[in-house]
Amino acid sequence: MSDPAKVRRHAERIRELVASLVRSQIKDPRLGMITITDARITADLRDATVFYTVLGDAAAQASTAAALESAKGMLRSTVGKALGLRHSPTLTFVLDDVQDQVKHIDDLLAAARTADAEVQRLAAKSSYAGDAQPYRVEEDDEEASAEDEDDEEPRAGERR
Repeated sequence: MSDPAKVRRHAERIRELVASLVRSQIKDPRLGMITITDARITADLRDATVFYTVLGDAAAQASTAAALESAKGMLRSTVGKALGLRHSPTLTFVLDDVQDQVKHIDDLLAAARTADAEVQRLAAKSSYAGDAQPYRVEEDDEEASAEDEDDEEPRAGERR
Protein backbone atom coordinates (compact mmCIF):
# COMPACT_ATOMS: atom_id res chain seq x y z
CA MET A 1 0.00 0.00 0.00
CA SER A 2 1.18 3.47 -0.81
CA ASP A 3 1.14 6.52 1.35
CA PRO A 4 -2.14 8.49 0.86
CA ALA A 5 -0.20 11.73 0.47
CA LYS A 6 1.91 10.14 -2.27
CA VAL A 7 -1.23 8.91 -4.04
CA ARG A 8 -2.75 12.42 -3.89
CA ARG A 9 0.45 13.96 -5.28
CA HIS A 10 0.51 11.48 -8.15
CA ALA A 11 -3.17 12.10 -8.90
CA GLU A 12 -2.60 15.86 -9.00
CA ARG A 13 0.46 15.39 -11.21
CA ILE A 14 -1.54 13.17 -13.58
CA ARG A 15 -4.26 15.82 -13.82
CA GLU A 16 -1.69 18.51 -14.66
CA LEU A 17 0.15 16.33 -17.17
CA VAL A 18 -2.98 15.22 -19.01
CA ALA A 19 -4.27 18.81 -19.15
CA SER A 20 -1.02 20.11 -20.63
CA LEU A 21 -0.74 17.18 -23.05
CA VAL A 22 -4.30 17.64 -24.26
CA ARG A 23 -3.61 21.32 -24.82
CA SER A 24 -0.25 20.93 -26.56
CA GLN A 25 0.21 17.41 -27.98
CA ILE A 26 -3.17 16.19 -29.21
CA LYS A 27 -4.00 17.68 -32.60
CA ASP A 28 -7.19 15.70 -33.19
CA PRO A 29 -9.90 17.88 -34.79
CA ARG A 30 -12.57 15.92 -32.88
CA LEU A 31 -11.25 17.31 -29.60
CA GLY A 32 -13.61 20.01 -28.35
CA MET A 33 -13.35 22.65 -25.64
CA ILE A 34 -12.17 20.30 -22.90
CA THR A 35 -11.29 20.93 -19.26
CA ILE A 36 -9.61 18.31 -17.11
CA THR A 37 -11.38 18.65 -13.76
CA ASP A 38 -9.93 15.87 -11.61
CA ALA A 39 -7.81 12.75 -11.57
CA ARG A 40 -7.87 9.86 -9.14
CA ILE A 41 -5.46 7.00 -8.88
CA THR A 42 -5.74 3.71 -7.04
CA ALA A 43 -3.57 3.01 -4.00
CA ASP A 44 -1.39 0.61 -5.98
CA LEU A 45 -0.75 3.36 -8.59
CA ARG A 46 -1.86 1.09 -11.44
CA ASP A 47 -5.17 2.64 -12.57
CA ALA A 48 -5.94 6.33 -12.98
CA THR A 49 -9.33 7.86 -13.71
CA VAL A 50 -9.30 11.28 -15.37
CA PHE A 51 -12.48 13.38 -15.21
CA TYR A 52 -13.17 15.98 -17.88
CA THR A 53 -15.89 18.35 -19.02
CA VAL A 54 -16.66 19.45 -22.56
CA LEU A 55 -18.29 22.67 -23.60
CA GLY A 56 -20.98 21.85 -26.12
CA ASP A 57 -23.76 19.43 -26.89
CA ALA A 58 -23.86 15.64 -26.86
CA ALA A 59 -22.17 15.41 -30.29
CA ALA A 60 -19.20 17.45 -29.05
CA GLN A 61 -18.98 15.25 -25.96
CA ALA A 62 -19.03 12.06 -28.05
CA SER A 63 -16.37 13.31 -30.47
CA THR A 64 -14.14 14.46 -27.61
CA ALA A 65 -14.51 11.05 -25.93
CA ALA A 66 -13.46 9.36 -29.18
CA ALA A 67 -10.45 11.68 -29.52
CA LEU A 68 -9.34 10.94 -25.97
CA GLU A 69 -9.72 7.18 -26.51
CA SER A 70 -7.57 7.33 -29.63
CA ALA A 71 -4.86 9.35 -27.82
CA LYS A 72 -4.95 7.19 -24.68
CA GLY A 73 -1.77 5.24 -25.53
CA MET A 74 0.34 8.34 -26.13
CA LEU A 75 -1.01 9.96 -22.97
CA ARG A 76 -0.32 6.85 -20.90
CA SER A 77 3.28 6.51 -22.04
CA THR A 78 4.00 10.22 -21.48
CA VAL A 79 2.40 10.18 -18.03
CA GLY A 80 4.30 7.01 -17.10
CA LYS A 81 7.65 8.51 -18.12
CA ALA A 82 6.93 11.78 -16.30
CA LEU A 83 5.91 10.06 -13.07
CA GLY A 84 8.89 7.72 -13.06
CA LEU A 85 6.88 4.76 -11.82
CA ARG A 86 7.74 1.13 -12.56
CA HIS A 87 4.34 0.59 -14.20
CA SER A 88 2.55 3.28 -16.16
CA PRO A 89 -0.98 3.66 -14.82
CA THR A 90 -3.81 2.83 -17.19
CA LEU A 91 -5.90 5.90 -17.97
CA THR A 92 -9.67 5.87 -17.96
CA PHE A 93 -11.47 9.00 -19.12
CA VAL A 94 -14.84 9.78 -17.53
CA LEU A 95 -17.12 12.61 -18.60
CA ASP A 96 -17.75 14.77 -15.55
CA ASP A 97 -21.41 15.77 -15.80
CA VAL A 98 -21.28 18.43 -13.09
CA GLN A 99 -23.20 20.95 -15.19
CA ASP A 100 -26.11 18.53 -15.68
CA GLN A 101 -26.24 17.79 -11.96
CA VAL A 102 -26.12 21.51 -11.11
CA LYS A 103 -28.98 22.20 -13.53
CA HIS A 104 -31.02 19.35 -12.01
CA ILE A 105 -30.44 20.65 -8.47
CA ASP A 106 -31.36 24.20 -9.55
CA ASP A 107 -34.60 22.88 -11.07
CA LEU A 108 -35.42 21.03 -7.84
CA LEU A 109 -34.74 24.15 -5.75
CA ALA A 110 -36.94 26.26 -8.02
CA ALA A 111 -39.78 23.72 -7.69
CA ALA A 112 -39.36 23.75 -3.89
CA ARG A 113 -39.49 27.57 -3.82
CA THR A 114 -42.67 27.53 -5.91
CA ALA A 115 -44.29 24.95 -3.61
CA ASP A 116 -43.29 26.96 -0.51
CA ALA A 117 -44.78 30.13 -2.00
CA GLU A 118 -48.03 28.28 -2.73
CA VAL A 119 -48.20 26.95 0.84
CA GLN A 120 -47.59 30.44 2.26
CA ARG A 121 -50.29 31.89 -0.02
CA LEU A 122 -52.79 29.27 1.17
CA ALA A 123 -51.79 29.73 4.81
CA ALA A 124 -52.35 33.49 4.61
CA LYS A 125 -56.01 32.96 3.60
CA SER A 126 -56.78 30.22 6.11
CA SER A 127 -57.98 30.33 9.68
CA TYR A 128 -57.91 27.89 12.59
CA ALA A 129 -60.38 25.03 12.46
CA GLY A 130 -61.09 25.33 16.19
CA ASP A 131 -60.04 27.74 18.89
CA ALA A 132 -56.92 29.76 18.32
CA GLN A 133 -55.51 28.24 21.54
CA PRO A 134 -56.93 24.72 21.95
CA TYR A 135 -54.93 23.94 25.10
CA ARG A 136 -55.48 25.16 28.63
CA VAL A 137 -53.11 27.74 29.90
CA GLU A 138 -52.08 27.98 33.58
CA GLU A 139 -53.84 31.35 33.97
CA ASP A 140 -57.10 29.86 32.73
CA ASP A 141 -56.83 27.04 35.29
CA GLU A 142 -56.38 29.49 38.21
CA GLU A 143 -59.29 31.66 37.07
CA ALA A 144 -61.52 28.63 36.60
CA SER A 145 -60.75 27.26 40.06
CA ALA A 146 -61.45 30.70 41.60
CA GLU A 147 -64.82 30.82 39.82
CA ASP A 148 -65.61 27.28 40.97
CA GLU A 149 -64.98 28.25 44.60
CA ASP A 150 -67.34 31.22 44.30
CA ASP A 151 -70.10 29.08 42.78
CA GLU A 152 -70.05 26.43 45.52
CA GLU A 153 -72.79 26.50 48.10
CA PRO A 154 -71.72 26.45 51.72
CA ARG A 155 -71.96 23.05 53.30
CA ALA A 156 -73.69 22.36 56.52
CA GLY A 157 -71.76 23.83 59.36
CA GLU A 158 -69.49 25.92 57.12
CA ARG A 159 -69.53 29.64 56.96
CA ARG A 160 -68.67 31.86 54.17
